[in-house]
Amino acid sequence: MPKLLFARAAQDEKEERPIRKLAGSRHAPADWILRAKMIVGSWEGKRTTAIAAELGCHPQTVRERIARFNAEGIDGLGDRPGAGRKPRLTEEERGKIVALARSTPPGKAVRMGDELQAVEPEKEAQWSLDALVRAAHNKGIQVERSQIRRILLKEGIRWRHPRSWAESTDPEFVPKERGSSASTLTRQKGRRSSASTSSDQ
Repeated sequence: MPKLLFARAAQDEKEERPIRKLAGSRHAPADWILRAKMIVGSWEGKRTTAIAAELGCHPQTVRERIARFNAEGIDGLGDRPGAGRKPRLTEEERGKIVALARSTPPGKAVRMGDELQAVEPEKEAQWSLDALVRAAHNKGIQVERSQIRRILLKEGIRWRHPRSWAESTDPEFVPKERGSSASTLTRQKGRRSSASTSSDQ
């Protein structure tokens, strides 16, 4: 059975006051608030298992944090230097993702002579977050969708377009939606014309 462990008493008010304030805070970093609650809970005489159950964490986590507080005081509530999640992307990798997002998607039709052709028609015709993730992975960059989104927002790059039809520089090219609307209007005019003719007869 593990030895009972309790947080030592605060050395003075300057140590106790900020910890209690932190434990009741709503705006401080969540991990600091959680750790402060562990210490305050221990000061109130609660066992590590009871504190863990109350805060939804493992008893060993509570024991380790109390032990650090006992050794380091309020500084023990923070992370040790070098702890925490490291940035996953280097600046070079970020640059490659930005360049990729600004490049022409492999499935987008581009003008080659008198024709519109895609380099790889089976691939994406426009960049979406998912498409950029796949393309980045193919280049050996391990990145998540949320990371790419943050990078593009920071760079002011749009990664999707509201229109899905192809664009053309041909002056006679009519977008699909407009063409559909125009043909509907033409048919309606035709019906009104024939109706007018029959009534004249």
